[in-house]
Amino acid sequence: MQLKNKQNFWSGVMFIVLGSAFAWKSTEYSMGTAARMGPGYFPFWLGVIMAILGAIILVSSFAKKAQTTEISKFDFKSVAIITGAVVVFAYLLQPAGLIISMLVLVLISAAAAHDNNWKVTIANAIFLTVLCYLAFVVGLKLVFPIWPAFLGMN
Repeated sequence: MQLKNKQNFWSGVMFIVLGSAFAWKSTEYSMGTAARMGPGYFPFWLGVIMAILGAIILVSSFAKKAQTTEISKFDFKSVAIITGAVVVFAYLLQPAGLIISMLVLVLISAAAAHDNNWKVTIANAIFLTVLCYLAFVVGLKLVFPIWPAFLGMN
Protein backbone atom coordinates (compact mmCIF):
# COMPACT_ATOMS: atom_id res chain seq x y z
CA MET A 1 0.00 0.00 0.00
CA GLN A 2 1.38 3.33 -1.07
CA LEU A 3 0.14 6.77 -0.09
CA LYS A 4 -0.92 8.55 -3.28
CA ASN A 5 -3.11 11.44 -2.21
CA LYS A 6 -1.50 13.30 0.69
CA GLN A 7 -4.29 15.90 0.84
CA ASN A 8 -6.92 13.22 1.43
CA PHE A 9 -4.67 11.44 3.92
CA TRP A 10 -4.18 14.50 6.13
CA SER A 11 -7.80 15.60 5.70
CA GLY A 12 -8.88 12.16 6.88
CA VAL A 13 -6.54 12.37 9.88
CA MET A 14 -7.96 15.80 10.75
CA PHE A 15 -11.57 14.55 10.54
CA ILE A 16 -10.78 11.49 12.65
CA VAL A 17 -9.03 13.55 15.34
CA LEU A 18 -11.70 16.27 15.48
CA GLY A 19 -14.61 13.82 15.30
CA SER A 20 -13.13 11.62 18.01
CA ALA A 21 -12.44 14.63 20.23
CA PHE A 22 -16.03 15.87 19.86
CA ALA A 23 -17.47 12.41 20.52
CA TRP A 24 -15.22 11.89 23.55
CA LYS A 25 -15.90 15.34 25.03
CA SER A 26 -19.66 15.00 24.52
CA THR A 27 -19.74 11.93 26.77
CA GLU A 28 -19.45 14.32 29.72
CA TYR A 29 -23.05 15.39 29.00
CA SER A 30 -26.25 13.44 29.38
CA MET A 31 -26.86 11.37 26.24
CA GLY A 32 -30.55 10.61 26.45
CA THR A 33 -32.14 8.50 23.72
CA ALA A 34 -33.07 9.03 20.09
CA ALA A 35 -36.63 9.85 21.17
CA ARG A 36 -35.52 12.13 24.00
CA MET A 37 -32.11 13.53 23.18
CA GLY A 38 -29.85 14.93 25.84
CA PRO A 39 -27.27 17.67 25.31
CA GLY A 40 -24.54 15.14 24.49
CA TYR A 41 -26.49 13.11 21.93
CA PHE A 42 -26.09 15.29 18.83
CA PRO A 43 -22.40 16.20 19.29
CA PHE A 44 -21.57 12.56 20.05
CA TRP A 45 -23.13 11.20 16.87
CA LEU A 46 -21.86 14.11 14.82
CA GLY A 47 -18.34 13.33 16.07
CA VAL A 48 -18.75 9.63 15.31
CA ILE A 49 -19.99 10.33 11.77
CA MET A 50 -17.18 12.82 11.27
CA ALA A 51 -14.59 10.24 12.38
CA ILE A 52 -16.10 7.57 10.10
CA LEU A 53 -16.04 9.94 7.12
CA GLY A 54 -12.45 10.79 8.00
CA ALA A 55 -11.55 7.10 7.97
CA ILE A 56 -13.18 6.69 4.55
CA ILE A 57 -11.26 9.68 3.18
CA LEU A 58 -8.02 8.41 4.72
CA VAL A 59 -8.43 4.93 3.23
CA SER A 60 -9.26 6.43 -0.18
CA SER A 61 -5.86 8.17 -0.20
CA PHE A 62 -4.23 4.73 -0.61
CA ALA A 63 -6.41 3.59 -3.54
CA LYS A 64 -4.69 2.74 -6.82
CA LYS A 65 -7.02 5.12 -8.67
CA ALA A 66 -6.35 7.99 -6.26
CA GLN A 67 -4.98 11.15 -7.80
CA THR A 68 -1.36 11.75 -6.80
CA THR A 69 -1.06 15.02 -4.88
CA GLU A 70 1.50 16.82 -2.80
CA ILE A 71 0.95 19.30 0.00
CA SER A 72 2.45 22.74 -0.35
CA LYS A 73 4.12 24.38 2.61
CA PHE A 74 1.89 25.97 5.22
CA ASP A 75 1.18 29.66 4.63
CA PHE A 76 1.50 31.28 8.06
CA LYS A 77 1.17 34.78 6.60
CA SER A 78 -2.33 34.11 5.22
CA VAL A 79 -3.46 32.54 8.49
CA ALA A 80 -2.15 35.56 10.41
CA ILE A 81 -3.94 37.98 8.06
CA ILE A 82 -7.27 36.17 8.34
CA THR A 83 -6.97 35.80 12.12
CA GLY A 84 -6.11 39.49 12.36
CA ALA A 85 -9.13 40.37 10.21
CA VAL A 86 -11.43 38.46 12.58
CA VAL A 87 -9.89 40.22 15.59
CA VAL A 88 -10.33 43.62 13.91
CA PHE A 89 -13.96 42.71 13.15
CA ALA A 90 -14.55 41.80 16.80
CA TYR A 91 -13.12 45.10 18.02
CA LEU A 92 -14.91 47.18 15.37
CA LEU A 93 -18.38 45.65 15.67
CA GLN A 94 -19.54 47.66 18.68
CA PRO A 95 -18.18 51.10 17.81
CA ALA A 96 -18.41 50.94 13.98
CA GLY A 97 -21.47 48.75 13.46
CA LEU A 98 -22.10 45.63 11.39
CA ILE A 99 -21.93 47.20 7.93
CA ILE A 100 -18.53 48.84 8.29
CA SER A 101 -17.09 45.94 10.31
CA MET A 102 -18.11 43.38 7.67
CA LEU A 103 -16.69 45.48 4.85
CA VAL A 104 -13.39 45.83 6.73
CA LEU A 105 -13.33 42.09 7.53
CA VAL A 106 -13.69 41.06 3.89
CA LEU A 107 -11.25 43.69 2.60
CA ILE A 108 -8.53 42.71 5.10
CA SER A 109 -9.13 38.99 4.52
CA ALA A 110 -8.73 39.50 0.77
CA ALA A 111 -5.10 40.48 1.38
CA ALA A 112 -4.47 36.83 2.29
CA ALA A 113 -5.30 35.69 -1.26
CA HIS A 114 -2.44 35.15 -3.66
CA ASP A 115 -4.45 36.08 -6.76
CA ASN A 116 -6.31 39.14 -5.60
CA ASN A 117 -8.71 41.04 -7.87
CA TRP A 118 -9.93 44.19 -6.09
CA LYS A 119 -13.07 44.59 -8.20
CA VAL A 120 -14.19 41.08 -7.24
CA THR A 121 -13.15 41.70 -3.64
CA ILE A 122 -15.28 44.85 -3.37
CA ALA A 123 -18.25 43.11 -4.97
CA ASN A 124 -17.76 40.18 -2.58
CA ALA A 125 -17.55 42.54 0.41
CA ILE A 126 -20.81 44.24 -0.56
CA PHE A 127 -22.58 40.94 -1.22
CA LEU A 128 -21.44 39.37 2.09
CA THR A 129 -22.33 42.49 4.05
CA VAL A 130 -25.86 42.55 2.61
CA LEU A 131 -26.19 38.80 3.17
CA CYS A 132 -25.09 39.09 6.83
CA TYR A 133 -27.47 41.98 7.37
CA LEU A 134 -30.37 40.04 5.88
CA ALA A 135 -29.53 36.80 7.70
CA PHE A 136 -28.69 38.10 11.17
CA VAL A 137 -30.57 41.37 11.55
CA VAL A 138 -33.64 40.86 9.35
CA GLY A 139 -33.97 37.06 9.45
CA LEU A 140 -32.81 36.11 12.95
CA LYS A 141 -33.64 39.49 14.49
CA LEU A 142 -30.30 39.65 16.34
CA VAL A 143 -29.52 42.99 17.92
CA PHE A 144 -26.36 44.45 16.41
CA PRO A 145 -25.37 48.04 15.96
CA ILE A 146 -25.82 48.47 12.21
CA TRP A 147 -24.03 51.78 11.77
CA PRO A 148 -21.62 53.75 13.96
CA ALA A 149 -23.37 55.29 16.95
CA PHE A 150 -22.33 58.84 16.07
CA LEU A 151 -24.42 58.67 12.89
CA GLY A 152 -27.58 58.12 14.98
CA MET A 153 -29.02 55.68 12.42
CA ASN A 154 -29.39 52.59 14.67
